[in-house]
Amino acid sequence: MTAIAAEIERFNRLSATWWDSRGPMRPLHVANALRLDYVVAQIASHLGRDTANAQNGLNGLRILDVGCGGGLMSEALARLGAHVVGVDASPGNVAAARLHAESQNIMVDYRLGDPTEVLSPQEHFDVVLALEVVEHVSDVSAFLATSAARLAPGGMLFVSTIDRTLKSFIVAIVGAEYLLRVLPRGTHQWSMFVRPEELSAALAPSDLQIRDLRGMRYVPLLHRASWCKDTTVNYIATFSHT
Repeated sequence: MTAIAAEIERFNRLSATWWDSRGPMRPLHVANALRLDYVVAQIASHLGRDTANAQNGLNGLRILDVGCGGGLMSEALARLGAHVVGVDASPGNVAAARLHAESQNIMVDYRLGDPTEVLSPQEHFDVVLALEVVEHVSDVSAFLATSAARLAPGGMLFVSTIDRTLKSFIVAIVGAEYLLRVLPRGTHQWSMFVRPEELSAALAPSDLQIRDLRGMRYVPLLHRASWCKDTTVNYIATFSHT
């Protein structure tokens, strides 16, 4: 188990707000729209998928969303035709995700618990997502190794998180949580942020190499997100087998 009890409890308290696009999860809704386009484009490029058809561009793909939260990304990918398994350690998150998917008549296989417990040894996926989760686990290397082990041959792993820099402390914690309050206080612990090179080192034993790395800029007052070259705060990395 790499989940942290205090983190699970915190997300339980926030679970009712997941699908309120103007509530505490507003930054995730904004970032999710940007990341969805990115993930779909990377899949199209690497796996040779025609994603022009918005309804079935991902038909036949198996996608694992680890730390799926309330299901923002899981549900969006399921709408594109993918078979999505969403895993989360927070009962509140999974309940919120299931409830919303049912209300939208969207099929997502949500499972409560640690991936090592709720996935069978035979289950492998074309795409594994670990979005905004590695900064909330106790053992990043073990978590990433577990995620990488679920990849089918030729599969892709997406990891988005926050770099551990002075700038990220000022922007993501002091600014976002204490001054502007676009995130609840205590959402992040700076010491748990993960540097891009640490991701690469942790995934090297799994024969995964980084194929794309880009920063994300979020403007709190305007609630807008865009890609940028600066990875010293928010960033996303795509990995694939060598």
